[in-house]
Amino acid sequence: MTQNPAAYRANNAYRSAAVAVPPLQAVVMLYDGAITFLQKALEAHEAKRFEEGQAHLTRATAILRGLSHNLDFTRGGAFADRLYKTYNALIMACLRSYGRPQARESFRRIVASLTELRDAWKYVDETTAKAKAAESAARR
Repeated sequence: MTQNPAAYRANNAYRSAAVAVPPLQAVVMLYDGAITFLQKALEAHEAKRFEEGQAHLTRATAILRGLSHNLDFTRGGAFADRLYKTYNALIMACLRSYGRPQARESFRRIVASLTELRDAWKYVDETTAKAKAAESAARR
Protein backbone atom coordinates (compact mmCIF):
# COMPACT_ATOMS: atom_id res chain seq x y z
CA MET A 1 0.00 0.00 0.00
CA THR A 2 1.16 3.52 -0.78
CA GLN A 3 2.21 5.64 2.21
CA ASN A 4 -0.05 8.54 1.23
CA PRO A 5 -3.77 7.63 1.48
CA ALA A 6 -4.77 10.23 -1.14
CA ALA A 7 -2.26 8.82 -3.64
CA TYR A 8 -3.52 5.32 -2.89
CA ARG A 9 -7.13 6.38 -3.58
CA ALA A 10 -6.08 8.19 -6.75
CA ASN A 11 -4.30 5.13 -8.09
CA ASN A 12 -7.27 2.92 -7.19
CA ALA A 13 -9.69 5.28 -8.93
CA TYR A 14 -7.58 5.22 -12.07
CA ARG A 15 -7.22 1.42 -12.02
CA SER A 16 -10.93 0.88 -11.39
CA ALA A 17 -11.89 3.10 -14.29
CA ALA A 18 -9.29 1.50 -16.55
CA VAL A 19 -10.67 -1.99 -15.88
CA ALA A 20 -14.33 -1.09 -16.38
CA VAL A 21 -14.08 0.91 -19.64
CA PRO A 22 -11.59 1.39 -22.48
CA PRO A 23 -8.58 3.52 -21.42
CA LEU A 24 -9.42 6.67 -23.37
CA GLN A 25 -12.99 6.66 -22.08
CA ALA A 26 -11.64 6.16 -18.55
CA VAL A 27 -9.43 9.22 -18.92
CA VAL A 28 -12.41 11.28 -20.10
CA MET A 29 -14.47 10.02 -17.15
CA LEU A 30 -11.68 10.90 -14.72
CA TYR A 31 -11.51 14.44 -16.10
CA ASP A 32 -15.29 14.70 -15.68
CA GLY A 33 -14.92 13.54 -12.08
CA ALA A 34 -12.20 16.07 -11.31
CA ILE A 35 -14.26 18.88 -12.86
CA THR A 36 -17.35 17.88 -10.86
CA PHE A 37 -15.42 17.67 -7.58
CA LEU A 38 -13.85 21.10 -8.17
CA GLN A 39 -17.26 22.62 -8.82
CA LYS A 40 -18.64 20.97 -5.67
CA ALA A 41 -15.65 22.18 -3.66
CA LEU A 42 -16.27 25.76 -4.69
CA GLU A 43 -20.01 25.51 -4.01
CA ALA A 44 -19.38 24.05 -0.55
CA HIS A 45 -16.79 26.71 0.24
CA GLU A 46 -19.12 29.52 -0.78
CA ALA A 47 -21.84 27.98 1.43
CA LYS A 48 -19.29 27.94 4.29
CA ARG A 49 -19.27 24.14 4.44
CA PHE A 50 -15.48 24.11 4.61
CA GLU A 51 -14.90 20.48 5.57
CA GLU A 52 -17.11 19.28 2.72
CA GLY A 53 -15.36 21.63 0.31
CA GLN A 54 -11.95 20.37 1.42
CA ALA A 55 -13.11 16.76 0.91
CA HIS A 56 -14.23 17.54 -2.66
CA LEU A 57 -10.97 19.37 -3.35
CA THR A 58 -9.00 16.39 -2.05
CA ARG A 59 -10.90 14.06 -4.37
CA ALA A 60 -10.33 16.28 -7.39
CA THR A 61 -6.60 16.56 -6.74
CA ALA A 62 -6.41 12.80 -6.06
CA ILE A 63 -7.82 12.16 -9.54
CA LEU A 64 -5.26 14.49 -11.09
CA ARG A 65 -2.50 12.86 -9.05
CA GLY A 66 -3.66 9.43 -10.20
CA LEU A 67 -3.60 10.57 -13.82
CA SER A 68 -0.10 12.00 -13.42
CA HIS A 69 1.27 8.89 -11.69
CA ASN A 70 -0.05 6.55 -14.36
CA LEU A 71 1.59 8.21 -17.36
CA ASP A 72 3.82 5.98 -19.48
CA PHE A 73 6.96 8.06 -19.99
CA THR A 74 8.59 5.36 -22.09
CA ARG A 75 5.86 5.44 -24.71
CA GLY A 76 4.72 9.03 -24.18
CA GLY A 77 8.10 10.74 -24.13
CA ALA A 78 7.93 14.53 -24.16
CA PHE A 79 4.12 14.47 -24.34
CA ALA A 80 3.88 12.42 -21.14
CA ASP A 81 6.36 14.77 -19.46
CA ARG A 82 4.29 17.79 -20.48
CA LEU A 83 1.09 16.18 -19.20
CA TYR A 84 2.81 15.35 -15.91
CA LYS A 85 3.83 18.99 -15.49
CA THR A 86 0.35 20.16 -16.46
CA TYR A 87 -1.35 17.88 -13.92
CA ASN A 88 1.00 19.03 -11.17
CA ALA A 89 0.48 22.69 -12.07
CA LEU A 90 -3.30 22.17 -11.93
CA ILE A 91 -3.02 20.44 -8.55
CA MET A 92 -0.95 23.30 -7.15
CA ALA A 93 -3.36 25.87 -8.61
CA CYS A 94 -6.27 24.11 -6.91
CA LEU A 95 -4.52 24.01 -3.56
CA ARG A 96 -3.36 27.62 -3.76
CA SER A 97 -6.77 28.93 -4.85
CA TYR A 98 -9.08 27.20 -2.41
CA GLY A 99 -10.25 29.51 0.34
CA ARG A 100 -8.87 32.63 -1.31
CA PRO A 101 -10.93 35.66 -2.36
CA GLN A 102 -10.21 34.96 -6.04
CA ALA A 103 -11.15 31.25 -5.74
CA ARG A 104 -14.18 31.48 -8.06
CA GLU A 105 -12.13 32.94 -10.93
CA SER A 106 -9.19 30.60 -10.31
CA PHE A 107 -11.42 27.55 -10.23
CA ARG A 108 -13.15 28.75 -13.41
CA ARG A 109 -9.78 28.81 -15.19
CA ILE A 110 -8.77 25.42 -13.75
CA VAL A 111 -12.08 23.87 -14.82
CA ALA A 112 -11.71 25.45 -18.27
CA SER A 113 -8.24 23.89 -18.60
CA LEU A 114 -9.52 20.48 -17.51
CA THR A 115 -12.48 20.78 -19.88
CA GLU A 116 -10.12 21.53 -22.76
CA LEU A 117 -7.97 18.52 -21.90
CA ARG A 118 -11.06 16.33 -21.52
CA ASP A 119 -12.41 17.44 -24.89
CA ALA A 120 -9.06 16.71 -26.53
CA TRP A 121 -9.00 13.16 -25.13
CA LYS A 122 -12.64 12.70 -26.14
CA TYR A 123 -11.73 13.73 -29.69
CA VAL A 124 -8.81 11.28 -29.71
CA ASP A 125 -11.13 8.51 -28.49
CA GLU A 126 -13.76 9.27 -31.15
CA THR A 127 -11.16 9.52 -33.91
CA THR A 128 -9.56 6.25 -32.85
CA ALA A 129 -12.95 4.52 -32.77
CA LYS A 130 -13.77 5.78 -36.28
CA ALA A 131 -10.40 4.65 -37.60
CA LYS A 132 -10.86 1.18 -36.08
CA ALA A 133 -14.37 0.93 -37.53
CA ALA A 134 -13.12 1.93 -40.98
CA GLU A 135 -10.27 -0.58 -40.73
CA SER A 136 -12.67 -3.30 -39.67
CA ALA A 137 -15.04 -2.50 -42.55
CA ALA A 138 -12.15 -2.58 -45.02
CA ARG A 139 -11.20 -6.09 -43.91
CA ARG A 140 -14.66 -7.47 -44.66
